[in-house]
Amino acid sequence: VINRVAGQQGENLTVFFTEGGGSMRILGYLPMAAQTVMLWGSAATLAVYLIVLMLLIAVLTAYILAALHLLRKGKQDETQAKSVAGTSAHEPRFSNLSRIDVQQKQQPAVSYVQRDLQQICEEFRNYAASELGLYYDIADIRRFIAGLGMGRLMIIRGMSGTGKTSLAYAAGAFFGNPAVIVPVQPMWKERADMIGYFNEFTKRFNETTLLCKLYEAGGSEDIYITVLDEVNISRIEYYFAEFLSLLEIPDPQQRQLEVVSDSWDNDPQRLRGGKLCLPENMWFIGTANNDDSTFAISDKVYDRAAVLDLDKKCAPFAAKAASNLRISWRDLEAQFAQARSQVRMSAEGEQKLAQLDEHLRTHLGITFGNRIMRQLREYVPVMVACGGTQTGAMDDILARKILRKLEQLSPVLLRSEIPVLLTLLEELFGEDQMPLSREYLARLLKST
Repeated sequence: VINRVAGQQGENLTVFFTEGGGSMRILGYLPMAAQTVMLWGSAATLAVYLIVLMLLIAVLTAYILAALHLLRKGKQDETQAKSVAGTSAHEPRFSNLSRIDVQQKQQPAVSYVQRDLQQICEEFRNYAASELGLYYDIADIRRFIAGLGMGRLMIIRGMSGTGKTSLAYAAGAFFGNPAVIVPVQPMWKERADMIGYFNEFTKRFNETTLLCKLYEAGGSEDIYITVLDEVNISRIEYYFAEFLSLLEIPDPQQRQLEVVSDSWDNDPQRLRGGKLCLPENMWFIGTANNDDSTFAISDKVYDRAAVLDLDKKCAPFAAKAASNLRISWRDLEAQFAQARSQVRMSAEGEQKLAQLDEHLRTHLGITFGNRIMRQLREYVPVMVACGGTQTGAMDDILARKILRKLEQLSPVLLRSEIPVLLTLLEELFGEDQMPLSREYLARLLKST
């Protein structure tokens, strides 16, 4: 039967049969071609099953690894939380300021020397030339020292390369305490850019160099010079706003700079309630370039600062050998106070300024104001004690703080009023006096 069927089909057969009751019963047959298809179909199905199984194993493995990662991260977070919880009790958030406390306790006593203001000016000029190779006119040195006596903020203006930053740096070296150079950045907008900020994640305060120097100065008698290099590359009215307000407070003990909003038990000693008192022995000196890459400095800043223009370089000269002088800030302040008690602006000088103020207010709409009159009374005696003259000191303030406001007026008005003003200056002070003011007015008239 099998052979017959095979012969009829003309191909090899696979026969399915069963045996029972002593006889064999043919159940059926399948051609080899169909058998091949069935076998291939079974192999494909098995491959699909294997792929699905592998995917399931991969997914299960991923879930297991994710669970292990979360478990491990949870333990790390728990450890970090415990560490943060114990921060206030064990590790200070102001690590550098706390280190300054320790260092200042271990410092030996410092001996200071004393000099009068004229000696300070002469020795400073010789020191800068002989030791640093920096040459400045004695008049500019006097203006610099007198500017320190007028307040804690000074702006040094001039073209690049005239020695603005070098002058402030030389002052720090001369007083035996190197100046702090703070390069102002174009994106600065707030005080945190200057003093740093508290990191909520690490529970540490990111302390800047300026903050460390502010704190260090509070425990020292040295003179501290902080240079805000390229002060107008960003708007000083924004990032220095709080300092400007604090420096206007008459009582130095009330000039409290808020560093943080709370206090920890292990905060530095002079940081009380999260606030730091601005040290009286720190002067801020900003160097300003006059070019297109910088912002104009507003009257708000100019009115509060001493202003020094370095428009040209001084020719080299034979300087006497000189060394630096370790002068305490209290001794320097005592020299300023002594100068004001011994020399006062004369009644004639006050009267001339009053006449000039009346003319400016009536014809040009600008005035001296109470602040500038107070600065005149502080600046003139110190300039005289440094070796200058009363008229020269008034010329400094007039040219750099009063007449500069004329730049905001109409060119038509300036062309008609500047010649009258030049005549008034000659009548009040003399033909050869007030050279800075006369030169400024001539330059302004030419530009209109």
